[in-house]
Amino acid sequence: MTSDLVYVVAGGALLLAIVLPALLSRWAVSSPMVLVGVGMLLGLTPLPDGLPLDPQANRAVIEHVTELVVIVALMGVGLAIDRPLLIRKVSSWRPWGPTWRLLLIGMPLSIGAVAFLGWWGAGLPLAAALLLGGALAPTDPVLASSVQVAGPRTGEGYEVDEEDELRFTLTSEAGINDGLAFPFVYLAILVAHEGASLGLLPSWVGFYLVGKVVLGVVAGIAVGRALAFVAFRSQSVSLRVAERGESLLALAALVAAYGVGEVAQGYGFLAVFACAMTFRSAERSHDYHAAMHEVAERLERLLTLFVLLVLGIALTRGLLADLDARGIAIGLGLLLVIRPLTGALALAAWRSTPEPGMTRGEKWAAAFFGVRGIGSIYYLAYAAGEAEELGTGWLWSTVAFTIVASVLVHGVLATPVLARVGRGRDPATSRRADAEEAARRAAPGP
Repeated sequence: MTSDLVYVVAGGALLLAIVLPALLSRWAVSSPMVLVGVGMLLGLTPLPDGLPLDPQANRAVIEHVTELVVIVALMGVGLAIDRPLLIRKVSSWRPWGPTWRLLLIGMPLSIGAVAFLGWWGAGLPLAAALLLGGALAPTDPVLASSVQVAGPRTGEGYEVDEEDELRFTLTSEAGINDGLAFPFVYLAILVAHEGASLGLLPSWVGFYLVGKVVLGVVAGIAVGRALAFVAFRSQSVSLRVAERGESLLALAALVAAYGVGEVAQGYGFLAVFACAMTFRSAERSHDYHAAMHEVAERLERLLTLFVLLVLGIALTRGLLADLDARGIAIGLGLLLVIRPLTGALALAAWRSTPEPGMTRGEKWAAAFFGVRGIGSIYYLAYAAGEAEELGTGWLWSTVAFTIVASVLVHGVLATPVLARVGRGRDPATSRRADAEEAARRAAPGP
């Protein structure tokens, strides 16, 4: 019976994934909002028991499913970014300035603020408070499609200089910060096992904060270069899959990059993103990148909507049973106060900068749209598997509430806010942004 119910839910999610984008194109309502709502309604019906809804009892399944969703999304995000980033070319790092500030200033401040609220305000043990901060820190590449770049521009349409600064910043931040949040999740696990001690810091900084980041990036670059060479430049015609348009290489790339990154003891999430960026840098204007991105995007959409439908069912079947005023305050505080303020501080949003940087309105929008999603579920499931005491019902309820609140708040505000801040742009950029938005709405995506 359990497997039959899973098929029913999966079939419903796939059907909704197909029809929802066209139905919702005229409304400020996102597909994730509808899927969560439909799931909640299903949870209120006399649906037979049997779905694996208990988070701790089904922790391993939740971990692996959400892990897959995130790495598929990261591959799509990496392929979608047009702006180059070359490790040995410092000049290519400067156009990514807003992204680095959100990652290196905004995210640590956000982690610290949430962890402090969890420890001081909610009375959590230090390990659980650190996990809450780390799990809720990264913006999500899965649920943030409405505020991200639409996809790679290739062929005659490839013009890096015309890239939307706001969407680029939110996209690149979501692509990188999933891996950079992992050190803080590991810190929570270490504290849970060994207790809070200054003796943890050298090994944590040296290996978890620096070493695993470097290993993940290097692994991703190596896999990306190898696959790009085979796809575009191999002497064997049968191996030059780009010429045949065999876009399923996207799946091989994300699985290979993640596996190599993990085997090398690095962060697999960073390896996948680095692989996608490296592959994108080869034959940058080739239409093959758009074909690969479409495969990753479609798979991401199907997996995401399935997870959201199950999440909605779980919400009305006990997942929020341990939610209290403390969890609500932390979740809403993160979305409405902590992320906007830390993001604004990182971007110095109260100061305007000349073009081609972001306008003041775009900075505030980038600070506000810190979408939380599937990645937070993965981090919590992973940590709960490493230290059982970190899988408490209160943490599951609080993280789930924060994700649903983010889906609702950011889903409703994304279209009107981005349309409003875009008015401050020059006419050519505004026309291009309008065209991209029209194409986004016409495409069968979330």
